[in-house]
Amino acid sequence: MGFSKKFSKMLKPTEPTSAERSSAEVFVTGGNASPDAPACDAVFAGFPLFSGGSPFPEGLVLPDDAPPAAPPSFADFALGVYPFLELEPFHRAYYRVLEAFAAGRVRRLIVTMPPQHGKSVGATTLLPAYLLGLDPDLRIAIASYSASLASKFNRRVQRILCSAEYGELFPDTTIKRGSKPPEYIRTADEVEIVGHEGSLLSVGREGSLTGNRVDCFLLDDLYKDAMEANSPLVRENCWEWYTSVVRTRMHNDSRELLVFTRWHEEDLIGMLRQREPVVELRAWEDLARVSADGWLALNFEALKTTPPSEIDPRAAGEALWPARHDAALLHAKRALDPLRFECMYQGRPSVREGLLYGDQFAEYDALPREIVRRANYTDTADTGDDYLCSMSYAVDTDGTIYVTDLVYSREGMEVTEGLVADLLLRSDTRTAAVESNNGGRGFARAVQRLARAVRVEWFHQSANKEARILSNSATVLHTLRMPRGWNLRWPELYAHLTTYRRQFRANRWHDAADVVTGIVEREVGGGRRGQCRALSFLTRRE
Repeated sequence: MGFSKKFSKMLKPTEPTSAERSSAEVFVTGGNASPDAPACDAVFAGFPLFSGGSPFPEGLVLPDDAPPAAPPSFADFALGVYPFLELEPFHRAYYRVLEAFAAGRVRRLIVTMPPQHGKSVGATTLLPAYLLGLDPDLRIAIASYSASLASKFNRRVQRILCSAEYGELFPDTTIKRGSKPPEYIRTADEVEIVGHEGSLLSVGREGSLTGNRVDCFLLDDLYKDAMEANSPLVRENCWEWYTSVVRTRMHNDSRELLVFTRWHEEDLIGMLRQREPVVELRAWEDLARVSADGWLALNFEALKTTPPSEIDPRAAGEALWPARHDAALLHAKRALDPLRFECMYQGRPSVREGLLYGDQFAEYDALPREIVRRANYTDTADTGDDYLCSMSYAVDTDGTIYVTDLVYSREGMEVTEGLVADLLLRSDTRTAAVESNNGGRGFARAVQRLARAVRVEWFHQSANKEARILSNSATVLHTLRMPRGWNLRWPELYAHLTTYRRQFRANRWHDAADVVTGIVEREVGGGRRGQCRALSFLTRRE
């Protein structure tokens, strides 16, 4: 579009020979060149470049008239105008998705990311400048929770548009400088592209856009903080503004980008997810499989818990930006408020009132002296995305259950068999129960071979999982104790238990809740047998 490439060197003029002149005349007039005439490249190289006109016929392409080169990638553009940027692997993945959006391959995009990870730099500072470079006729609107913040984004974009680096990349995209040209607008909230129809408009949430057509809408954090997001009135007003203002300014070819830190399950993104199709971006091929009326969603977790993917290949537990926010810092933030952390940093919002356990688990500093039983309960993974959860525990004379150690992993059975066997041995476990529903019988046999001192049983769980978990939740909180500091020791398990929802289908992982439920089913009342009426046990046979 407006991008052009400069040549690093010019051709050096030379005086052509008579043979070259003759051959050139033949080429120009359409005659036949002699077999021994020099090649055309040699002929052209012999002519100087004239300022007063070309010696070549109309339509002949000279180097300076070559077709424009392809525009830079979005990442290259970002580094060109912001050479101080630190682009981590996730930034490059993020920018690749934004580039697909800029090219029009993705029309409706949702990006959720933890605070202070560069989401706004990419989406509402660099992206608008890139879009206007690709298409100076594009009409862009930026919206945020306040008009002043939206204006700040606009001013940052304008500074990029005025930079020499930008002029080298996109010379056709310019804005008013000083008072000239006088007929164009340039304020903190609106700027027009000189010689084109394009513009950049910024507006706060609930601001007016009357009379403005919008080709590309960029919405960045429409809630200021948790207090706003937790207000039903603010959320309702935000939704009303979005449906009555944002959507009404858009046309068939308009594009829409929502880049948020999540605050609440019924924020704007949550409302859209309830009403319109959303495709989760897990592989690059997903960029091409979104319907015209659907959304593509990209979520970057601060601490990786989902399986590695092409977009985010991190292993479980790895921090998104360890140089700025390492795992230790993130675990400390999670410990302060696990629900808030899951919302803001992991992109998984929940309502406190809807939690099954919350942060109500009791903790202990040391085991009591009188322990009557040491046992283990293991639930193998249902699918590749599920967790194997294996908990070793001790029971005292009062029937109180103390979780002593565990394995919580999404590794394959070839790995977890050894992990669980080691767990049983180091926790001095006497008996272990393994659910056989999902290959558990074979798993139990393998663990038994590795931990011969432990009696390993398998059983089939026939009772409804949802009913079991919900009906036993109060008993779990009353009888189960976790070691102090378990939030740091087992952060994934801690997050999955403390944010587990009463609305069963709203939970992604049930493994941890299933295991603590299974433990109290077996142990409450001081005896295993009385609590296992719903279970059919098959004792290991040699």
